[in-house]
Amino acid sequence: MSHRELDDMLGRKWRKPHFVTNPVLRWSLIFGFIAYLIAAFMTIEVDWGRVYEGLDRGWQFILAFTRPDFISRAGDIWGGLLESIVMTVAASVVGILISIPIGLGAARNIAPLPVYMICRGIVAISRALQEIIVAILLVAIFGFGPLAGFLTLSFATIGFLSKLLAEDIESMDKVQAEAIRASGAKWMQWINYGVQPQVMPRLIGLSIYRVDINFRESAILGLVGAGGIGATLNTAFDRYEYDTAAAILILIIGIVMMLEYLSGVIRARVQ
Repeated sequence: MSHRELDDMLGRKWRKPHFVTNPVLRWSLIFGFIAYLIAAFMTIEVDWGRVYEGLDRGWQFILAFTRPDFISRAGDIWGGLLESIVMTVAASVVGILISIPIGLGAARNIAPLPVYMICRGIVAISRALQEIIVAILLVAIFGFGPLAGFLTLSFATIGFLSKLLAEDIESMDKVQAEAIRASGAKWMQWINYGVQPQVMPRLIGLSIYRVDINFRESAILGLVGAGGIGATLNTAFDRYEYDTAAAILILIIGIVMMLEYLSGVIRARVQ
């Protein structure tokens, strides 16, 4: 029921917000917003000559999707794609396995305070650092290659999945969990029979979603040398090989769509 309907039931007169009824205030806000947009646009330095040159390149790139080249650099494309898939699967498995105990420890209703603070700190650090920043740091430590990408995706998976798992545990139905505990179950039995059945469907759905994210991120991480298909894509753009770049993007889009379909099927079966 809306506020207006509630006011009508109680016999009160519904009133519009003040800025709606006051035309001076309303138009002042509109003109102020337009002035802000104009001022913000004028502070942006734009090289219109470069924009004009880029329009032609952009059009050539769009046309490349009508004639994608899967042959000229087939070895690099399929090698990079396989590297991205292996990196995605390995990082997702490792990240999910580590996320489960951290997520349990980050749930305030089942973890003691010291464990909760430590696990929440791990989650906060993992979520505070963007994947590209972590990848650049790990590339500087371990060098170019898929190892840096694998560690980056694992690190990002831990922060993503642990936080959402902990929130699901904190909002679960307490009646079922308390019934298991009242029966004299030990802590591990309580987790298996009182907590796990309530959060498992959500955990499976989030895990599949994270696999999708990790594959897309693996293409981006390759731009900074962390392995995967992104390195091949970056090279294709640097060489203005738009037909090869279009072929790579079509493959990435196809795999993401396939993962989206599989995730929907698996979630439907689990639920």
